[in-house]
Amino acid sequence: MRLLLLILSLMLAGCSGMDSVKEGLSGIKDYFTGGADNADPPNELIEYNPEATIDIVWEVSVGVGTDEQTLKLVPAVGSGRVFAADRNGLVQARDVSTGSLAWEVVLEDEHENNLHFSGGPGVGSNAVVLGTNDAEVVALDINNGSQLWKTRVSSEVMSVPVIAAGIVILRTTDGSVLALNEKSGQKIWSYEHNVPALSVRGTGAPLIIEDTLIEGYDNGKLMALQLADGKFIWESSVSVPKGRSEVERLVDIDVDPIESRGVIYLASYNGGVMAASILDGDVMWRNESVSSHTGLAQDDQYLYISNSDGHVLQLDKRTGSSLWEQKDLHGRQLTAPVVYQGCVVVGDLEGYVHWLSTSDGHQVARVKIAGDAIDAKPVVESGTVFIYAKDGTVAALRAR
Repeated sequence: MRLLLLILSLMLAGCSGMDSVKEGLSGIKDYFTGGADNADPPNELIEYNPEATIDIVWEVSVGVGTDEQTLKLVPAVGSGRVFAADRNGLVQARDVSTGSLAWEVVLEDEHENNLHFSGGPGVGSNAVVLGTNDAEVVALDINNGSQLWKTRVSSEVMSVPVIAAGIVILRTTDGSVLALNEKSGQKIWSYEHNVPALSVRGTGAPLIIEDTLIEGYDNGKLMALQLADGKFIWESSVSVPKGRSEVERLVDIDVDPIESRGVIYLASYNGGVMAASILDGDVMWRNESVSSHTGLAQDDQYLYISNSDGHVLQLDKRTGSSLWEQKDLHGRQLTAPVVYQGCVVVGDLEGYVHWLSTSDGHQVARVKIAGDAIDAKPVVESGTVFIYAKDGTVAALRAR
């Protein structure tokens, strides 16, 4: 619908606007096909002497996975278990150490059709929460998987719910931020934000720091709200749209923000990476040469980012300057990175998981765990890396 409205608005500009129509249509085509850059085939994997051995501690299958859809289904860890869901209403809880099944449920709607999960799970102290394509949010008992509540929201949920202080925070595709009671599902507050006519599918998960909620939007804005009541605190411009076509002006923030020592780090699609103060949103530095729609990771001194070309970069936290760039995985559609035992870990489009050295980015090890792409950010917990692939494979990995 957004694309249709965009085309109609361009056409209504009249004869004098035909160049804009052509440009807009060309941009839309590039948006779906990946543009000229996407014509480059992914790099073939090079042979090297691995410096570490990757053990697959356990590996299981969770239904149909994402069913080839672009969704925000991820592995989540809490209470000694790994939680994962598939597109068709299946939710599993497994032991972190062994992968043994603790409980499993398949959720249906009132017409006995399987729910279509699109975002989650998010894990709280008592509940496992997921969102659906059909604008519903479901909470399950963390101990046995029984349904606690189900709530209708304004539109599709394409972010992972975040739970803190008994409050469930989630984003919907119409730009709303919602706060629900973790125990009952009752709405506590909502905050609405305009969505651009054209945007990249997906939304980043909110970041909760004490009593403050940090959220990035599709218009390149970063916003802070009070967790308890949703009241506005501050707003900051992460990136400013540039270019003539709607596609060139995309500056979506679909990356989950991260925080360290009072500084928020965030990347946007086509809009750069930035650091801002949590107190007032004041931008401390901005690096417009590096953009990402997947995500960031950090250690004490550095940021790590996977860009749209499939390169992994290390940035200085103090200045945002690039220190090294690993290009060997060009075009392999890398996940957001995580930091693990002196390595940066990313998944790719062919089901491989790569370990890169944090010192200079060289390849340390890799292992193939799935026959399909990995697009969910790996999760590190208790010395283990948890991976979720689009075909439903969930694996626990350790390096030695």
